[in-house]
Amino acid sequence: MRFTKARDLVPVGLIAAVVVYLAVRLFYEQLPTLPRLGGVTLLVLAVVEALFGFGLRARIRGRSPERPVQPLTAARAVALAKASSLLGALMLGAWLGVLGYVAPESVDIQAARHDLQSAVIGAVCAAALIGAALWLEACCKTPDDPDEQHRDPIR
Repeated sequence: MRFTKARDLVPVGLIAAVVVYLAVRLFYEQLPTLPRLGGVTLLVLAVVEALFGFGLRARIRGRSPERPVQPLTAARAVALAKASSLLGALMLGAWLGVLGYVAPESVDIQAARHDLQSAVIGAVCAAALIGAALWLEACCKTPDDPDEQHRDPIR
């Protein structure tokens, strides 16, 4: 398994941005106003994952009095981190697609001004989720074995 890279997340976000932009452009008049704090659930997930990452990191590095991390727990944490980073990329793209439509329209349309604030909050919360997920994934990395550093690199 390899660490999540930008090349894994950017295409998901770009596709979501284009699809949502086109959908909003076609159906904006029929859509209800976006909830102002609609993206905050992503921020809650980001906070939980960041806190989980700090705790897991301390346990993996042996700085916590708790018992060591079981391999299955670390694998589940990595799976959660990978899924969350993909969700964050998808939602960031979606919020940016909305933002791409409502930002120019906010000059003339009152509903677009309200939706502009919602889109900004959603995009920031989605970016926070991506960051927290990548942090959690990095926290699951085991520290380098000190014995490995002294071995002959040719072997």
